[in-house]
Amino acid sequence: MIPERKETNQNLSDHLFLPLENSSYHAETIAKPSISYWKDAWMRLSRNKLSMAGLVMLILLVLMAIFGPLLTPYSYDHQVLTEGNLPPSSEHWFGTDNLGRDMFTRTWNGARISLFVGFMAAIIDFIIGVAYGGFSGYKGGRTDNFMMRIIEILYGLPYLLMVILLMVVMGPGLFTIIIALTVTGWVGMARIVRGQVLQLKNAEHVLASRTFGASAGRVIRKNLLPNTMGPIIVQMTLTVPTAIFAEAFLSFLGLGVQAPVASWGVMANDGLSVILSGHWWRLFFPAFFISLTMFAFNVLGDGLQDALDPKLRK
Repeated sequence: MIPERKETNQNLSDHLFLPLENSSYHAETIAKPSISYWKDAWMRLSRNKLSMAGLVMLILLVLMAIFGPLLTPYSYDHQVLTEGNLPPSSEHWFGTDNLGRDMFTRTWNGARISLFVGFMAAIIDFIIGVAYGGFSGYKGGRTDNFMMRIIEILYGLPYLLMVILLMVVMGPGLFTIIIALTVTGWVGMARIVRGQVLQLKNAEHVLASRTFGASAGRVIRKNLLPNTMGPIIVQMTLTVPTAIFAEAFLSFLGLGVQAPVASWGVMANDGLSVILSGHWWRLFFPAFFISLTMFAFNVLGDGLQDALDPKLRK
C-alpha cells in the first residue's frame, strides 16, 4: 500500500500566488545597458593584464622616441673622441660609443627610425592589402582566381632574399628599406581581407545594399571593411614588429641606414664588434629595446585577437 502524503503546504495562502501586474513601462525597461562591439572589445582587452602591459610599454617607447633625445644636451652625431667607450654614468646614462657619442641620445634617435619604419610598413601593407584583398574577394570568379595566382607567386618568393636584392639594387637608405619591406609584405594582409570578404559578401545587409544600387566600392567601404577591422588590426600589430626586426637585421648587415644616422640595428652591429672588450652597454641597450618592442607588440596582438573575436563576446 502507498502511504498517504502529508500536506506540507497548509500554511500557504492564495495571496502568495497572485500574478504580477504588467505595464508598458516595465515591459520597455532595459534590464542591462547595451554595449557596443568596440566598447566590449576594450573591456575584454583591459582585463588582459599582459596585453595592457604591452600597450603601456609601447606608449612609453613612443613617448621616449619623441622626447628622449631632448632630455640630454647631446646630439646623436656629436663626437668627443676623448670620451670614447665610457660606461653608463650620471653624465652619459647609457654610456658612450667608440667616438664619444652619447648612447642614450642615439638609442632614442634609433627608436624614431625603427618605429617609423614599422608603422609606415604597416600603413602601406594596410592600404595595398585591404584594397587588393577586398576587391578580389568581392568580385570572385575568374578575377579572384587570377589575383590569387599573383599572390601565390609573390608568396612563394623568399621574402628576405627579395628584400636584400632590392636593397642592393636601389642602394641603402631609409626610403629604400620601406619600399623593400612593402614589396611583398602586403600579401598576408590581402589574404586575410579576402577570406573575410568571402564570408561576408552574401550577408543580408550586403545584399540589401547591392539591391538598392550601391557600387562595388561603396559596398566594400561601407558594408564589408567595417566588419573585417578586427582581423585587420590584429594583422597590423603583428606587421609592425616584423618590419622593425627586418630593419634592424638589414641595418645590422650594413644594408640599412648609414652612419652617422643611428638605428637599433646599426648600434647592435657596432656593439657586437666590441662586446668581448667589456663594452657591454653598446650592444645591451639596442638589443634590449628591440626585444622589448617586439614583445610588447606580440602580446598586444594576442590580446587584440582575443578581444576582437566576436565568438567570445557575451
